[in-house]
Amino acid sequence: MYRAHILFLAFCSGFSIMTVELLGGRIMAPFFGGSIYVWGSIITIFMLALSIGYLLGGRWSIRSPNNLKYGSLFLGSALLLLPMIFFGEAIMEWIFEHFSDPRYGSLLGASGLFFLPTVVMGMIAPYSVRLLVINAESSGQTAGFLYFVSTIGSALGTIMTSFYLVLWFEINTILWFIFATYLCCGLSAIARHYLAGNRLILEGNHA
Repeated sequence: MYRAHILFLAFCSGFSIMTVELLGGRIMAPFFGGSIYVWGSIITIFMLALSIGYLLGGRWSIRSPNNLKYGSLFLGSALLLLPMIFFGEAIMEWIFEHFSDPRYGSLLGASGLFFLPTVVMGMIAPYSVRLLVINAESSGQTAGFLYFVSTIGSALGTIMTSFYLVLWFEINTILWFIFATYLCCGLSAIARHYLAGNRLILEGNHA
């Protein structure tokens, strides 16, 4: 049950990351269009932010890994989406007024909107691996399977967002859905942490 829970959370994170990345093109299109410059900027910022997130998440997972810290990564991801929801359009308008070149303007816009939340989202995957690894012999298999599940989530998020969600809902509505997803995932991980702690206390009392 514990393993399935971590895998499910990793799946949700993979789904959400690709949803936000695809929405990035829709957010920036009214200002800089949908050229290869815009998508190049978005992909660059996401890849850079994820790489930093993988590094930080791996380092943070070394010190007393637990579900409380794990859940805080999801809550942090949710909170860092709020500036995009509330101020995304205003931020893009300011950037467009001062940097109208689609290359540098889109790069700056992608950095301002997506860099920080994507760094924290990227920390989730290596932390998930650390929580699942039982011994060194199985670490490679565990990491491979978790990244398989996370990537399946990313693929599904790409299809669902590009084929359906952007046709059915407004951008902010989808972002609120992603916010709620991260929030619920974070709260479920934190709840598991405290439930496990209470169970250990009860078992100690019975002993």
